[in-house]
Amino acid sequence: MALFKNHRVSAVEILEVIPEALLNHLSENTKVDYYSKVLQGKKLFYLLLYGILENDRLSQRTLEDTFNDPVFKILFKIDPSESIRRSSLSERLSKVDPNFFRQIYENIYEQFSKIYSSSQQLKYSLIRVDSTIIEDTSGKLVDGITPNMKNRRFIKYTTAFDGILPCYSKALTGQKYASEENALPEVVLNYVKREKGHKNIYVLDRGMQSSSTMKLFNDKQVDFIIRARENRKYVELHSLVEPGSSMDLGNLILVKDSMVYLYNGKIINNKRGNKHYKEELLEEPFRLIVGKSKKIESKEFWFLTNNTELSAKEITDAYRRRWDIEVFFRFIKQELNVSHLISLNKNGIEVMLYMILIAAMLVLIYKYANRIGYKTAKRRFSKEMRNIIISMIVEKCRGDPSLFFTV
Repeated sequence: MALFKNHRVSAVEILEVIPEALLNHLSENTKVDYYSKVLQGKKLFYLLLYGILENDRLSQRTLEDTFNDPVFKILFKIDPSESIRRSSLSERLSKVDPNFFRQIYENIYEQFSKIYSSSQQLKYSLIRVDSTIIEDTSGKLVDGITPNMKNRRFIKYTTAFDGILPCYSKALTGQKYASEENALPEVVLNYVKREKGHKNIYVLDRGMQSSSTMKLFNDKQVDFIIRARENRKYVELHSLVEPGSSMDLGNLILVKDSMVYLYNGKIINNKRGNKHYKEELLEEPFRLIVGKSKKIESKEFWFLTNNTELSAKEITDAYRRRWDIEVFFRFIKQELNVSHLISLNKNGIEVMLYMILIAAMLVLIYKYANRIGYKTAKRRFSKEMRNIIISMIVEKCRGDPSLFFTV
């Protein structure tokens, strides 16, 4: 039964989608428990999940204290005599098999998506794709992207979001991923490989503008909607709007809806070995939609897509829904500690990414099922977990705290 009035789903019911049998099975079928005496994969999973949900600011020190706390141990049935140190946690994160956590994430997403995603699908599944940057100001990040600033490195979490849940994500640390022109297409194409046969439309912001990448999407039969730079060069093939007709796009007025060829920048090496760009016409048809703002007359919004089945309004409405992923990023940064790097090497970063996604899915389904806001969902989910712990302590102590706590 849910703790809060009018709630349809409780935290206990949400947590039950992570059966202990699954964790035991994955522990046996991955290398997660090699050379580990205390922090086996299952215990590390519980520690990270509980730590993410219960701490306002996550660190290796807070995780050390969390594991050694009798409250945590009774909740997850851990031997009271076991303890860890921060140094052992740091080493464990740097070496533990991230596939264990990836498979848990994929299993949970598959369970939830079967329940909730089908009801959200109309003509298509809309997949928003974007990146968020996590920065390390200390300069100690082992694998990271280096911008043009001293002592600063960052990683990119590039994510595909289906409107309810994060359906795919990748931690990117290579220098080439400083450009969204490399980060976004890689994640889209990786997700496409997993989702063959699905009618997805991928919505991307202005970080990706390459005509060559759009052609690659065409070749791979990947439908996309991209916010284009205004006034980019093109050759119009024909208009899709009847002469004299007009269309209201909500906050926009339709100015153009045409099939076009785009110009593409080609890298040229001169005799001195210097590189420069030469514009060439790419004879690949794309659809260009231009809308003018009703509020600011001089402001235009340009969209590029390879979808010709949807109306111009459906295209612009789909792009507006891209904002969902921005809200998701804000949620995991403000509520789930994603901005605090617990590990400074790629292996640990990948483990933490999957754990953040798992925690996010649990809270998001709780939010969606109970029709409440992000902050409320996180707060109430934590309160229900606290009440579970209180009930277990009362049962364990039988009214005598000394049976549980060292006093």
